[in-house]
Order: sequence, then C-alpha cells, then structure tokens
Amino acid sequence: MAEIKNCPKCNAIFNYNGLRDVCPKCFKEEEELFETVYRFLRQRENRAASIERITEVTGASESLLHKWVRKRRLHPAQFPGLGYPCDNCGTLIIQGKICRSCTDKIKTDLKQHESNMEFREAVTNNNKKTYLSNRNK
Repeated sequence: MAEIKNCPKCNAIFNYNGLRDVCPKCFKEEEELFETVYRFLRQRENRAASIERITEVTGASESLLHKWVRKRRLHPAQFPGLGYPCDNCGTLIIQGKICRSCTDKIKTDLKQHESNMEFREAVTNNNKKTYLSNRNK
C-alpha cells in the first residue's frame, strides 16, 4: 500500500511504495552513481579497492556503498574490499546484522544471565527448605 513520505535526501514529497526509500529524482541520481561505481569496480585493478578509495574516485558516499552491499547489489565475494558496518560495534561485515565478536559476547552474556538465574533459583529453594525444616522442629 502506497503512502506519502518525504525524501530523506532532498525532502521532496513522493509516493512511497516500499521498493524505493528515496524520491524518483534521487533514485535516478543513485542509479547513475551506482553505474559509475560498478564500472570502476569491474576494472581488474580496482576489484580489491577499499571503500575509502571507491569514495575518493567515484564520489559515492560510504553510506550509499554500505546500502548497496546490504541490498546485495555489490557482492563482497566479488569485491573483497566492500562490507557494511555491524549494527552493534561498527566493524565491517559481509553478512548478517552483527559481527562474530558481538555475537559471541551476546552468547556469553546470555549464558552468564542463565547461570545467575539458576543460582538465584537454587538460593531461593534452599531458603524454603531451611524454613520448612525449622518449622517442623
């Protein structure tokens, strides 16, 4: 279902249909810039170019490059210098939303939380047993 939105780049009003997040004019500019970036990356000597180098040569912003990699328009398997930032720490990644170290940290925190909950439950159960044993005397 279409809705009216303001373009985040030029603030023009456009009909948002869920496919494009910018107005048609900005979309056309992005597509022209994408073609420029893609032509640059297809040259053999530029395939391993870093994001900073691509930005410097083509004029595309880093956020636009990250957006194209997230949408899988530019594949890091073909262009190893590309990636997008982890949602948690900002490290460049090529798949998912968070990097491996953040994933491991979250898993460790969850295990720690579970062990704390088990300890609290065990202490609570011990207190009940102690209370009941004293009550029977």
